[in-house]
Amino acid sequence: QVQLVESGGGSVQPGGSLRLSCAASGSRLRIDVMGWYRQVPEKERELVATITSAGNINYADSVKGRFTISRDNAKNTVYLQMNGLRPGDTAVYYCNARTTSLFGYRGNHWGQGTQVTVSS
Repeated sequence: QVQLVESGGGSVQPGGSLRLSCAASGSRLRIDVMGWYRQVPEKERELVATITSAGNINYADSVKGRFTISRDNAKNTVYLQMNGLRPGDTAVYYCNARTTSLFGYRGNHWGQGTQVTVSS
């Protein structure tokens, strides 16, 4: 079982910044991809950014140039630096991890979510 714990959410004014953190623990599974997704009521959960174990990064078009995803493999932690926040970024942000077990089985894991609110 992989435990994913997000932190760093909060409320900011438009143009402000936040940094989200996601720490993975409690498992010997190989983590292949970690990323951030977000969801608002009555909408589908959408990809924000992902980063592979090799460092390959993918961003949603809506956050390119504003958000930066990074990782610290020694700490099993990924980060999302969010600059130039807009009201449309308001959502619950979820950490995600895709894993491979010792026997080659694939898994998909989610954190509990952290609220980000951008308003005047």
